[in-house]
Amino acid sequence: MIEIETQTTATLAPEALAAYRRDHVAVLQRLLATKPAGDSHEADLGWLTADKWAPPARLSALTKLAKQVQRQSQVLVVVGVGGSNQAARAAIAALQPDPAPCEIVYAGVNLSAAYYQRLLASLADRDVTIDVIAKNFQTLEPGIGFRVFKPFLVAKYGEDYASHLIVTGTPGSAFEQLATAAGYPFLTFPEDIGGRFSALSAVGLFPMAVAGIDIAALVEGAKAERAALVADDSVQNPAYAYASLRQFWRLAGGGVEVLAHFEPQLDYFGRWWTQLFAESEGKNNSGLYPVALSYSEDLHSLGQYVQQGQRFLAETFLKVATPVGDLTLQPSGVADGFDYLDGLDLAAVNRVAEAATIQAHQDCGVPVTVLTLPGIDAASFGALFYFFEFAVFISATLQGVNPFDQPGVEAYKALMFAGLHRP
Repeated sequence: MIEIETQTTATLAPEALAAYRRDHVAVLQRLLATKPAGDSHEADLGWLTADKWAPPARLSALTKLAKQVQRQSQVLVVVGVGGSNQAARAAIAALQPDPAPCEIVYAGVNLSAAYYQRLLASLADRDVTIDVIAKNFQTLEPGIGFRVFKPFLVAKYGEDYASHLIVTGTPGSAFEQLATAAGYPFLTFPEDIGGRFSALSAVGLFPMAVAGIDIAALVEGAKAERAALVADDSVQNPAYAYASLRQFWRLAGGGVEVLAHFEPQLDYFGRWWTQLFAESEGKNNSGLYPVALSYSEDLHSLGQYVQQGQRFLAETFLKVATPVGDLTLQPSGVADGFDYLDGLDLAAVNRVAEAATIQAHQDCGVPVTVLTLPGIDAASFGALFYFFEFAVFISATLQGVNPFDQPGVEAYKALMFAGLHRP
């Protein structure tokens, strides 16, 4: 289970925070009691039980298809943008075994001709499968990815190209009809799950499985996290403690939340978290601005601002209880001035830097929260995905905004499509 510890400061008085939590805990209790059929958000709660779209039979089918892709291809290209690829990318960056059974690369993440040219050149002499992920297949980036890679596959495999093109979309959509007519394998993008909540569906799980991740263990971790959270309807519930802290900080005048970590395997998880909170809460001229930082690297840039810049940010650390890696630092044999490191384990050095950073930032007035996950493994990642999905549900509800829409994203799209003369 994800554990939470908050270090309050003068700008985040513990008594006032405790009172806020007591006054609003009914929100947690209402959401814990929610049944998908009886909530105003019922059309968006397919993720809530953690395994609705990932029962054993579906996991088995996804794993079987993933092994087929591993046999026929050296590379899987995941074509998607935003929630269509962020969860898979986060888990794969952290958990893919070495050597990997299949390399995973990404398209649809930008509109750069140079990026696509380099990607196509790198795939020219390799066997490739494409997974095009689009809930309604109206977003430009996956549409362009499809237009780039379908001709590429036809030129490479001829009439057999369809066996190398997988489509992940909404059942009954025009995208499914296209896949059926052309003979593409079709995976379900659930109608009752928005992209940023889709980690525990075929959207996220299939690319993870191709990468060699134990998706059954990941789903079990999410289920265990849900079971722990629903068993506690008090102010001590970790997801509620985190969500209520965020909203109390916002109401106290805070404007930014930093998610920081000391393990680079979590870099892409930070991008997933950023999208989850930005799209869920950045509405009605409100919401904390989410920023993910990777320490110790970012301590030598934005760390200066965190330490001595404006006091409008709070910081949440992702701490790993059992870090990955074992490297003892050896003597260099020259007078380099670092003899005090001889014999130390690098993981222990990283822990000292982490503890020092937490203390330094707390001492300078930054409200610090530490979220501890058991390790960097499939079960821990499942728990982490579910923890934040449930936490943002609580947090946005406390804020008074709909966690599941993103109307602001449509503004640039309308202007872009007008510029492209889309009918």
